[in-house]
Order: sequence, then structure tokens, then C-alpha cells
Amino acid sequence: MSFVSEFKAFAMKGNVVDLAVGVIIGAAFGKIVDSVVADLIMPIVGAIFGGLDFSQFFIVLKDIPPGVPETLADLKKAGVPVFAWGSFLTIALNFVILAFIIFIMVKQINRLKREEAAAPAAAPAEPAEEVVLLRQIRDSLSK
Repeated sequence: MSFVSEFKAFAMKGNVVDLAVGVIIGAAFGKIVDSVVADLIMPIVGAIFGGLDFSQFFIVLKDIPPGVPETLADLKKAGVPVFAWGSFLTIALNFVILAFIIFIMVKQINRLKREEAAAPAAAPAEPAEEVVLLRQIRDSLSK
């Protein structure tokens, strides 16, 4: 088997394709969760704590060059090392929300699978023709 055909066989397996689709959907879903946290949840949390923007909480680890504004983006752009704990808090919250949503989805999928498996198979209305013939032969032999 050539390298190309072996790779094609590997890439076309169902698990690999399913994984690729999952990664793509996961990346898009991650952007949605980022937006939910950054645009909906963190402003509410910030309002509760007095209008604070957690993504702008940081500790400067070196002297700030003159003329550089003291915002996280400008400090990073100037190459000043910062300990951006507020940004980390926001990303950690993203992860917790994403993990919780995935947990709920997997739990519901597993519940649906259990319900499908629990449904009994319907009994056939009439026995197959072979069964009927075998019963007739059995009854004839027992007489």
C-alpha cells in the first residue's frame, strides 16, 4: 500500500472526519462563549463590583517607558512585561462556562441514548412463514 493511499484511508475514516467537524464547530462555539463572557457576563459582574473591567486588571513587572499609556494593550505593544490577572480571570470564566455547556449537552445526549435503548422492540405481528411450517411439521410428527 502506498503512502498516499494509506494516508487517504486514514483521513477518510469516520472518526477522523468526526473529529475534524468537532474541532471546527468547537472553535466557532468557543468564539460564541468568548462573546457571551466578554459582552454579557463580565459587564454585569463589573457593574456589581462598581463598574470594573476585569480584563484591564494587571500588574506591571517593569518600569513603564515615558509616553506609553497605562493600558494593557498599549503596555503589551510597547513590550512591557505585565501580569495580566484580569485577562486570565476572564479566560478562566470562559472555560468554566464552555465546560458547563458541554457537560449539559453530553448529559442530554446520553439521556436521549438511554431512552432509545430502553424502548422495547416491537414484536412481529405474525411469525415468519418458516416458523409456521416448522410448527406444522412438529405438530404432524407429535400425532
